[in-house]
Amino acid sequence: MITALLVTALPAAAVSQDYFPPAGSESWERAAPAEAGFDAEGLQAAVDFAIASETRNEAPLGDVVSARELTIMVPLQWAAEPYSDPLGPLADRGEPSGLIIRGGRIVAEWGEPERVDMTFSVTKTFLSHVVGIAIDDGLIGDVHMPVSSQVSDERFHTHHNAPVTWDQMLRQTSGWWGELWGKPAWADRPGDNAFDDLVAGPPEPGSAYQYNDVRVNALALAATHVFRRELPDVLRERIMDPVGASDGWVWHGYHNSYADIDGERLLSVSGGGHWGGGMFIDAFDMARLGLLDLNRGVWDGERLLSEAFYAAALTPGEHNPGYGYMNFFLNAPGTRFHSGTIPANAYFHLGAGTNVIFISPDHDLVAVVRWIDGAAMPEFFERLIAAIES
Repeated sequence: MITALLVTALPAAAVSQDYFPPAGSESWERAAPAEAGFDAEGLQAAVDFAIASETRNEAPLGDVVSARELTIMVPLQWAAEPYSDPLGPLADRGEPSGLIIRGGRIVAEWGEPERVDMTFSVTKTFLSHVVGIAIDDGLIGDVHMPVSSQVSDERFHTHHNAPVTWDQMLRQTSGWWGELWGKPAWADRPGDNAFDDLVAGPPEPGSAYQYNDVRVNALALAATHVFRRELPDVLRERIMDPVGASDGWVWHGYHNSYADIDGERLLSVSGGGHWGGGMFIDAFDMARLGLLDLNRGVWDGERLLSEAFYAAALTPGEHNPGYGYMNFFLNAPGTRFHSGTIPANAYFHLGAGTNVIFISPDHDLVAVVRWIDGAAMPEFFERLIAAIES
């Protein structure tokens, strides 16, 4: 049974931008659409559209995962790539779900927002935030310095990879080249010919944008070296616990993604669910991260991430103006999100599925939408914005 809208009323004066939800989804205050500045019918129509636009990309992975009999939402083309066998856990997905939050309060919810699901590349958003903590703490002195100057792993010290900077890795322009956890960089998202990138060789560091999960996983490994701790522990301590997240989320790596650091065997987590693993999380906890971002790193008066991090993360990349730091998708001209309705400063944390956290500072708005067809996603957000009356 889908509950499209909750209309538990609060006094109009209670709906304000200074509210931060306490821990627990049940204690998170709800506001009626009209009290939050929405046209109720327009908001209901947007939610109905999201539900009706359920993702159509459901692929049984029996031929990919061998003995594992799993059905999972995953882009079909991944199964055709070289080295496509999964290394981390996989899971069935839930039904179309979501949350609409304005002024910090929940205005609409549908589906199974409490369900812990794979979130695919939204995992990269959590990774960039953890790297932001390392920058804020001075563990990374300058994002434009080579990663090799701080990470001893020999894979960062090849002739090609030694100049790669933290900024390039965050912007997916590193061109990092090699094999990590049994996956070679050339095999991830190849062109029409799976071996084109292997023949052509890697781009020079900083010369091109390439969305590549091997390089994302290399950033996670580098950050693990810098912290000398497992990244989920850092995330929990510095972000998820302070924002009141549940204890249900899990950030997985692979069965073989371990690094020996200071004599300890530490898990190096994955940056998405491409080969399994990544962040498994519910919509409420995703929304808490969105609220932190809406408030540019401040949660109920406590600064968790610096303003400098957000300024950099939301700066368009040289080679992709629609991409800032890892998984900050910007509403730039020429991108699929750009329209006359969605504000230019709105941005998205996006993963396959489609899973998305949408942030519109102009509207004090956060939306989490899960399992919507990617082609329908822009129209949903246009409908959502159009439903706002004040």
